[in-house]
Amino acid sequence: MAFYSVNRRFVAGLALTGFMLAAAGCQSSDNGILNFGLTKKDPVAPPPPQDPKILASQLRAYCPKVTLRDGTAYFNTYAKGTTAKPKKKKVDAAADAEAEAAAAAAQTGPNGQPIDPAHDPSKIIYQASITDVTRDCTHANGQMSMKIAVAGKIVPGPMFAPGTVTMPIRIAVQHGDEVLYSQLHPYQVQVTDPSAATQFVFVDSNVVVPEPTARDYQAYAGYDENTPVASADKAKGKRKKRAPATN
Repeated sequence: MAFYSVNRRFVAGLALTGFMLAAAGCQSSDNGILNFGLTKKDPVAPPPPQDPKILASQLRAYCPKVTLRDGTAYFNTYAKGTTAKPKKKKVDAAADAEAEAAAAAAQTGPNGQPIDPAHDPSKIIYQASITDVTRDCTHANGQMSMKIAVAGKIVPGPMFAPGTVTMPIRIAVQHGDEVLYSQLHPYQVQVTDPSAATQFVFVDSNVVVPEPTARDYQAYAGYDENTPVASADKAKGKRKKRAPATN
């Protein structure tokens, strides 16, 4: 009889343990551990956050950064003209060949490449460089007005002579590939001291562009040496064609 009572208690314990395990399994499935993708999404769940938009107050405080393009930070002024060669009384082929070789060696740079006579470092009068750029912006009436300042210095070169140097400074503002503003300024600076650099500051206060809708404008400043000379263009336009000769 005692053995029978023990078995009944053992069986009852096993039944209670199985019920607890089944209940735990049901609770686990509710937590998604046994979820095989058959459950539906909660329609009340909030949508994922969207990309943050730029506020109007941020655009009113926006002022594009000014950048110097590669190769536009320096501008050199070279001496013009050459010295006339004296006339030779006697023809000496050997002496002529030696003189030509010496002249060619004098026109060769440190790397062995020939020096462009128009850009010979020994012929530099002034070497100007831009050392800093800054800007200021105001927003009104659907437009953005900018003041772009360029600071730099002019160093005397080997052929220095007191005078006025004219520097072609270009200011531009772009929106992607679209040019919103571009102006070339022939800025003049008087240079008199051969022993020290001359400082200068140029300001373009007339930069006006449409009000940006995003922070994606780009401003540029620098020297522009590729612009044709206006006086040369006018001189070409004034040339008259010769009338054909008549018999």
